[in-house]
Amino acid sequence: MTSPADVPHLTPNQINALVVLMVEARRLTNVELKELAGFTLTGKDNTKLVDLGLVDTDRTHRPFAHELTEQGWRVARQLHTAAPPKQGGSTTRSLFVVLSNLHRSLDRLRVSHGDFFKQTEATAAPATSEPQHQAPAPTVTATAAAPVSAAEVEALVRSAYRDLATAPGAWVGLADVRDRLADTDRAALDAALRAMVGREDVRIIPVANTKSLTARDRAAAVRIGNEDNHALAIGPA
Repeated sequence: MTSPADVPHLTPNQINALVVLMVEARRLTNVELKELAGFTLTGKDNTKLVDLGLVDTDRTHRPFAHELTEQGWRVARQLHTAAPPKQGGSTTRSLFVVLSNLHRSLDRLRVSHGDFFKQTEATAAPATSEPQHQAPAPTVTATAAAPVSAAEVEALVRSAYRDLATAPGAWVGLADVRDRLADTDRAALDAALRAMVGREDVRIIPVANTKSLTARDRAAAVRIGNEDNHALAIGPA
């Protein structure tokens, strides 16, 4: 877990920028930041966050657009572990209280920040009066000659989990799941895991103590919500 020493000293505006980018979980332009939170990310605040590797800023066109990096997500998740800047006053202190309790609640629920805040199609897609045509369910392949549906890959994941878990809801490393499904196409398996996050009985989370991860764990991670996830739990049906 990140310690206070790992959280850089930030101004209230820099903290606000990290928090808004985290909870929106998407790239935001300065116009959107202004509309959502009443400020823009420019000048020294932007430069420092970019130099620290916390924010990626697209300056190829205006308005500039910003997005959290992987390191930015790590710091945003742990902002509450550091002392709030004095110049932020009661507003920033109150924000840190919210962040601390959010972290505690998500940890209890075993849900990652990225998963909690991720944009769904319903929230991310712009409203339109045009009729929407639903795309057919994707078909994935375990081998070139044997088409396998996404539902079948999910069934394989659930079967592997049952074989590996000591009890329903117990945590299983994705590295072990991938070993059991070595013949399954990597992209197909990743797609199935991302789809399963939306199931009520499924939890897929990152390991908080990244120092404990082996090279095998890192290689087996699945990217969800701008962060690598390493463990799977499936509750009782």
